[in-house]
Amino acid sequence: MHVSGNHINNSKPTLLSFHADWCGTCQTMTPIIAELLDKIGNKINFLEIDIDKNPQIAAAFRVRSIPYLILFNNGKSIWRHSGLIPAKEIIASIKID
Repeated sequence: MHVSGNHINNSKPTLLSFHADWCGTCQTMTPIIAELLDKIGNKINFLEIDIDKNPQIAAAFRVRSIPYLILFNNGKSIWRHSGLIPAKEIIASIKID
């Protein structure tokens, strides 16, 4: 996988979700991400990135723990979060209705 400028230099916000198959907390986030995408999926671009399959991408974005979310808007990182977080809190934090 390659995260390009086309992914994040977009007028539509892009949410990157870093995870790993062995991560229990990441597995707990799976239904939360599904709920988030159900509520606002048409308003954002969403990319899941497995840190074991894409360590260079995780390193480039300085991911130190997972699950880790980064929201980009017009090429700029505007929000980051590590760990569990409810979908409604993500929506409130990233200010997308």
